[in-house]
Amino acid sequence: MSGDGFESDVHAWGRRLAEQLPRAGRNPAALAERRMMQTMIGDPRLRAALFRFVDVRPACRDRGELVRHLHEYLEEAAGGDGGSGTARRLSSLVGRRALELPTASAAALAVAQMAHRFIAGEDAGAAAPELTSLWQQGRCVTLDLLGEATLTEAEGGVYATRCADTLRELARVSSGWERRPLLEDDGLGPLPRPNLSVKVSALTPHLRANAPARALEAARERLLTLLRLARELDAHLHIDMESLDTRASITELVLELLSTPEFEHGPSAGIVLQGYLTDSEEELERLLGWLREHPRTAPFTIRLVKGAYWDHEVVMAVQHGWESPVFTDRRSCDRHYEHLTRRLLDARAEGLALRPAIASHNLRSLAHALAYSDRLGLAPEAIELQVLRGLGDDTAAAITAAGRRVRVYCPVGDLVAGMAYLVRRLLENTSNDSFLAAQTTGAELELLLEKP
Repeated sequence: MSGDGFESDVHAWGRRLAEQLPRAGRNPAALAERRMMQTMIGDPRLRAALFRFVDVRPACRDRGELVRHLHEYLEEAAGGDGGSGTARRLSSLVGRRALELPTASAAALAVAQMAHRFIAGEDAGAAAPELTSLWQQGRCVTLDLLGEATLTEAEGGVYATRCADTLRELARVSSGWERRPLLEDDGLGPLPRPNLSVKVSALTPHLRANAPARALEAARERLLTLLRLARELDAHLHIDMESLDTRASITELVLELLSTPEFEHGPSAGIVLQGYLTDSEEELERLLGWLREHPRTAPFTIRLVKGAYWDHEVVMAVQHGWESPVFTDRRSCDRHYEHLTRRLLDARAEGLALRPAIASHNLRSLAHALAYSDRLGLAPEAIELQVLRGLGDDTAAAITAAGRRVRVYCPVGDLVAGMAYLVRRLLENTSNDSFLAAQTTGAELELLLEKP
């Protein structure tokens, strides 16, 4: 779709969104954060040291341990050939005994503030003011309960109970929100206000590629209970995806349950498609084929993401001598993502009961989706854009100002449970080839909107 003015449409949408982005210079906190990000992007050894500190911080019992770990990590980053000058200066500061307690307090506070930028609260109740504020600003939300893979059946039961409690709390809190038509109807029917993203791997410790039947049996009853509760509360339940080795089991379970007559009319539900996987087009066609064979009164949502487990997939492929399942070139991944975006929007235009959700912080990807939606003649409410809380706040504001629907992905949980999530987000934000890194370092708008 080049040579017919489409690229001009993409650039027009990109400029329109860029004009709505809040300016960091007007906000001292945002300006300080941008300077910190620029330092981290240009100094990989310092970035690694700070990531290690963020990871260990919840296990530190007192300020003395905080100082010791921070000092050790900074010394490592500063030492040897090619050591970090910034790390050396920080290490010297931390090492001054007279400043130990103030430095430790500041470090602990900085990590907590960084975490709270990404994490909305410890639970749905604590996050309620933030969720209400986002709705008042014209943004809908989905909640994600933080926590890595479940190790015992008891932990799986606790996670399922947390999901159920969260759905009830979301229903209670959102019932008092004012009416916002753009956020509540997309032309296919009402969009539920309560929206929860669930990890099947947290419902059972048995989710293994070499034992799919056992995994499905262990997770089936818990997911079944959550689907019934979501239907009762008129809530949306979205199934997240993690590493590739669990995708087949998760997809099989979700489609099996939603294919039953019990769930033909609800609840609203959906699944994630990871665009960085080289076979994601085949996976998308499978999902669309299933939707054609099992028409539902409640439309099905497919959330298109790039994917957050790139390092894991590459390492696993190297260890086993496999061909990499993910695109290793950013431009190839971006081209594939745009192809999947068009395929999703084509399916919506063809009349499938499908809700496309385009999740990205890449200005080009968002502008491409909006331009293609317009080219197909879809109504503005037919497409939903999604961003992560913390990383996509400015982008969400720009999308709202442009009169389009945006959903903010809001993690909830304690700081310890959130460390793995936080580190993944920081890695994405400061990788040398990320869009956010390019934006932070002041790349020209036309370069950011360049066709991949």
